[in-house]
Amino acid sequence: MTFRRRLQRTIGATASAGFTRLLAFVAVVTAVALLAWWTGLTGVLGTPLYNGVAVVLLAIGLFASTSGINLDAARRDAPIVLLAVTVGVLLKTAIIAGVMYAVFRRPESVVLGVAVAQIDPLSVAALRREPRLSPRAQDILAAWSSFDDPITALMTVYLAAWLGTGPSVFGTGSALPQLALNLGLAGLAYGLWKLTGGRTQGKAPPWRIPAQRLLTIAVAVAAVSQFLMLALATAGLFLRPRIDWLLEKATAIAFWLAACAIGIGLGAGAHIVEGVVLGLAAYCSQILVSIVITRRLPRDDRVGLALGQQNGITAILLALLLEPQFPGTIAVVGPAVVVVNLLHVIANAVWNTVRRPGPGSPARLELAS
Repeated sequence: MTFRRRLQRTIGATASAGFTRLLAFVAVVTAVALLAWWTGLTGVLGTPLYNGVAVVLLAIGLFASTSGINLDAARRDAPIVLLAVTVGVLLKTAIIAGVMYAVFRRPESVVLGVAVAQIDPLSVAALRREPRLSPRAQDILAAWSSFDDPITALMTVYLAAWLGTGPSVFGTGSALPQLALNLGLAGLAYGLWKLTGGRTQGKAPPWRIPAQRLLTIAVAVAAVSQFLMLALATAGLFLRPRIDWLLEKATAIAFWLAACAIGIGLGAGAHIVEGVVLGLAAYCSQILVSIVITRRLPRDDRVGLALGQQNGITAILLALLLEPQFPGTIAVVGPAVVVVNLLHVIANAVWNTVRRPGPGSPARLELAS
């Protein structure tokens, strides 16, 4: 089969799978944006209800991602994940900010860089059952997306505080107390989890699973109310009270609620050109940083992770925080989210067509399957 026919076949398959999903996402965002513009629904932006829903959606994505991580694989690749969520986040932010400043000469470019530097865990969790990557690479991407979210959220809080005071959905406070609260909640959750039996092998007392489910709910409520997302992401590594079916349904619902939240934000206006440049910069920054960080992985995994950038409710949530101080942030970040996700679908479809799986790599997947 010629390259042209293979490419056409894969693009056609994509239209029935990932591309169809993206079109549905864009359709929902557009419809809600028009409705918000027509009815004045954009007035809910920045309200406690809107911000609360956004934080809950972020919490679902974080917990769903970390609770699905293969712990043995994550331990093996801990250095890669640690580099990704520390050095990687900083490098991606710098690259995106540099591109935006070079093109538009706006000092708030660094803010936009932080807003889209993370890989959205809600999107990663929603696509978890579409294994275009090897199991190892999937675990790395899940861990990466789970922990770069709280890192970028914390960076945004302190960057906003450094640049000036303004309304924030994340609250206020210095870095050390916030880090201490996150570690404290995670430590308390771990201690209570051990008291309820932990992950005991063999026959367990009948009260263990219900007790751990109640503990999971309590930790989630505390994390959402105080925006302790790092604690919640950490708790997902050990709090796994057999609710995978519930998390799967909650993730699917949350993904489309996130699309509605994005649409409401865009109802107030959109800066298309800046959004396109921001989306391109975000996607390319993932490619550059990932290739460096994952240089010891097999080729297919390296490329798959390099093409793994996705944005969603996390970027919008950070844009909400920054909007009062930097008007127009939502109008730029919203289109960038669509651009990043479109690039994700197209780039992975093309790579799925041209790659030749090496030893130990999963067979090339047809996206229609």
